[in-house]
Amino acid sequence: MFTKARLKLTAWYLLIIMAISIAFSLAIYNGLSNEVERFAHAQRVRILSDFSQYQPSISPIDNDLVEETKHRIILSLVVINEFILIAAGSLGYFLAGKTLYPIQMMMDEQNRFISDASHELKTPLTSLKTAMEVSLRDKNLTLTDAKTLISESILDVNKLQTLSEELLKLSQNQKINKDTKFENLSISLLTKEAINKMKLIAQKKQIIINNKVNDLTILANRYSFVDLLVIILDNAIKYSPLKSQIYISSKNSRKTITILIKDEGIGISKEDLPNVFNRFYRTDVARSRSTEGGYGLGLSIAKKIVDNHKGTIKVSSTIKKGTTVSLSFPLFSKV
Repeated sequence: MFTKARLKLTAWYLLIIMAISIAFSLAIYNGLSNEVERFAHAQRVRILSDFSQYQPSISPIDNDLVEETKHRIILSLVVINEFILIAAGSLGYFLAGKTLYPIQMMMDEQNRFISDASHELKTPLTSLKTAMEVSLRDKNLTLTDAKTLISESILDVNKLQTLSEELLKLSQNQKINKDTKFENLSISLLTKEAINKMKLIAQKKQIIINNKVNDLTILANRYSFVDLLVIILDNAIKYSPLKSQIYISSKNSRKTITILIKDEGIGISKEDLPNVFNRFYRTDVARSRSTEGGYGLGLSIAKKIVDNHKGTIKVSSTIKKGTTVSLSFPLFSKV
């Protein structure tokens, strides 16, 4: 599809460039022809005025020479236009590729997203359908069995709800829209708000969250920034053992502030680290812990939020020792 589009775009480039080139060539030819004829006429007048009284039978100008000069002008313009055609065709094809490349990447990404999302949606839907079909065929289905089926179905529905919410967040954070509100906010308050949201989940695993974030101010969107911290904390809690600790700290320079979130969890292998921000990517460990693992969208959403705040996100990890997520943002003075 994109090859045809590239050729069509190249053809349009050529058509426009050659139309302009031919128009200029005609203008140049007319100008040079008039100039040659004017020069010939001037020569004729000068020669007639100077020598006609002595040699009246001599032709004052060679008309064949004038025609030959015009012919040479035409040949030169043809050669120039041929060169322009070849150069414009090559450059047009190159520029068409450059123009269409972002569109192609966006289409490929969209197709991958649809394919991955469909795959992730298919699993719980298939599970729901299969369980219900089997139960409907069971003539000896008891009330207890029906309640068990409903409970299991609710779990699958919860998974679908979680996936749909994460897909919505990912879509909302693809890029900043005009309604997104940014304001100077306290890092300390934002961190406390995120910790409060995760407090109950941390308490279930008896995990202590140590908050040592300095009271600095950045330009941020409150809701998406809290979502960012919640995503990182959720991963830290999810993959940390019972009775472990999570450390949140900050450091700043004259231009940036960095938030560090460190856990004592299972860690991420070196092979998996380059892919952790890819959509729907889950490590082998995360797949094996499917009861706790998500859909591999959390860090993709986090990356989009960080990008929208002109920041950077880095992940460093050691297997069985823990993971550290580093979030760096431009630092702004308090209002």
